[in-house]
Amino acid sequence: MNKKRPVVAVIAIFSLIFLYVPSLAVAIFSVNDAKYGFIWRGFTWKWYERLLANEAILEAALNSLLAAVVSTLIATVLGTALALGLDRFPWPKRLHRAMDLLVHLPVVTPDIILAAALVLVFSLLRQVSSSFDMGMTTLILGHVTFQISFVTLVVRSRLAALGRDIDEAARDLYATGSYLFLRVTLPLLLPGILAGAMLAFTLSLDDFIISFFAHGPDSVTLPIYIYSSLRRGLNPEIHALSTLMMLATVMLVIIAERLSRFRRQDGA
Repeated sequence: MNKKRPVVAVIAIFSLIFLYVPSLAVAIFSVNDAKYGFIWRGFTWKWYERLLANEAILEAALNSLLAAVVSTLIATVLGTALALGLDRFPWPKRLHRAMDLLVHLPVVTPDIILAAALVLVFSLLRQVSSSFDMGMTTLILGHVTFQISFVTLVVRSRLAALGRDIDEAARDLYATGSYLFLRVTLPLLLPGILAGAMLAFTLSLDDFIISFFAHGPDSVTLPIYIYSSLRRGLNPEIHALSTLMMLATVMLVIIAERLSRFRRQDGA
C-alpha cells in the first residue's frame, strides 16, 4: 500500500498541473508586452488599460453578465418550484417516472439539438409577437431552458437529504402551509438553492452553442466575441479579461467556502 502512495501523489500533482497550466499561461500572456507569439518582451499592464477602454469587449461582458443574472434568477425560482412539486406532491408512479425523465433529458441532450429546437420555436413565436426577435430576450429564454434542469436536480438532492420527517413534525405542531414553507423548508433548502443558482450562473456565462443560435446583433456575449476574434488572432485584451474573470471566480469560491465553514461552526 505504501508503494502506491508516491504514484498516486505524482498523478495528483500532474492532474493539478494539467488543470491550471492553461489558466496560468493566459495570466502570463496578459502581462506580456508582445501582442502575438510566445516570446516574452517584458512586463506590462497596458492590455488591462486597453481592456477598460475597449467598448466592444465591455459590452459583450456586460451582455454575458446580464443574461447570466436574469436567467439564473428565473431558472432558480422555476427549478426550485419544480423540485418541490416533484418531491412533495403525490404523483402517480408512472407519471412521476416520466417527469423524472423529462427533468434529466435537457442535461444529457447535446446543446446543438436544443439550440436547433430553440431556433424553430422562436421562429414560430415571432409570428405571434415581435418580442421574440433574436436578441436579449431570446438569449435569456434559451439559457433558462437548460438551467432549470440543473437547478431542479441540485435542489431535489437537498430535499432527498432532508427527508419528510421535519415537515411532518412541523405539521404535528400545527404549522400552516405558508409557515412551513417560509420558516422551515426554505431555510433548510437555501444551501441547495444557492448551489443550484451558482451552477446555473456558471453554465450561462460559459455557454456558447445556445447563445450563438439565440443571440441577436445587440446581444453578443463574451464567448461569441472570443470566437469571432479567433479569425483575427486572440488579442491580449482577451487574456486580460479572462484573467480578471478567473480571479473573480477564485474570490467567489473562497467566499463561498468561508461562508460554508462559518455555517458549519454555528451549527456545531
